[in-house]
Amino acid sequence: MNTQTVNFDQLIERGCGIDVHKKLIVATIKGAGLKEETRSYDGFTESLEQLRDWLKESGVTHVAMESTGVYWKPVYNVLEEDFEVILVNARHIKNVPGHKTDKKDSKWIAKLLLCGLLKGSFIPPKPIREMRDVTRYKRKVIDQVASEKNRIQKILEDANIKLSSVVSDMSGAVATKIIKALIDGEENVDELVNFHHGKMHCTKEELAASLRGKLTDHHRFMLQMVKESIAEKERLITKLDEQIEKMLKANELELDAKLLETIPGVGKDGAAYILAEIGNDMSRFPNEQHLASWAGVSPGSNESGGKKKVHGPPTGINI
Repeated sequence: MNTQTVNFDQLIERGCGIDVHKKLIVATIKGAGLKEETRSYDGFTESLEQLRDWLKESGVTHVAMESTGVYWKPVYNVLEEDFEVILVNARHIKNVPGHKTDKKDSKWIAKLLLCGLLKGSFIPPKPIREMRDVTRYKRKVIDQVASEKNRIQKILEDANIKLSSVVSDMSGAVATKIIKALIDGEENVDELVNFHHGKMHCTKEELAASLRGKLTDHHRFMLQMVKESIAEKERLITKLDEQIEKMLKANELELDAKLLETIPGVGKDGAAYILAEIGNDMSRFPNEQHLASWAGVSPGSNESGGKKKVHGPPTGINI
């Protein structure tokens, strides 16, 4: 059986392929005038600086590495100022069949890099990455607040209080006042129903029936702890909002945020989230289809044997 060797033109003169792990960084340099060499480093900053100095001394201009979890970030932070760093999806650089080793992986990455066969993932500038950290953390805290509010409802259900069955919003003014009164020790249902007003969909009798339960001191303690937790998280959200405003001003993104807010359904928070994820430099994406695909909102086309295979949206890279 005849086999044919396919040779690719070398598009990059000198490059480095890096296989990234939590405690081990394996780098291979390759290119014109260079003897192929592989070295290993740990993940500490001093060791990464030694890697950077070695690459500079070797005349390396391009670096490629896998997007392995979050372990690529320290390497990227050290190398981004001195080299053209390409972060690639691990699925796109699967090695040829055989025994897998870190050394082979780094050599394979370097070979693909020199041949121009690697497609870099989108990495926004550092100010955008920092704002992304803040906006993503804010969403996490908002989710925590929602979880704590659900916990309040569970505690009341445990006490046979069906307040959620008669009010439309457990975070509304009436529900908040009733819960505060319950925490303060109010047990007289006739007093609690005085918070009822004409705009409520339920009657006073229905509200009273929902409040007849068995609220213990333990329930009051748990409700108080959850309320304090929510208050603390809301204060944290306020600080995060202030920081996002400062970052928008510092990076001259206020006008871009205002323009995004003109899109139906995109509010102030939505505009900040969009800028934090993709920045304001749309030249990084060839066209709107590429942006939609990167964001995971582009429908895939995968058909085999007349049957269409449906896959979930891509998870992307955690950056």
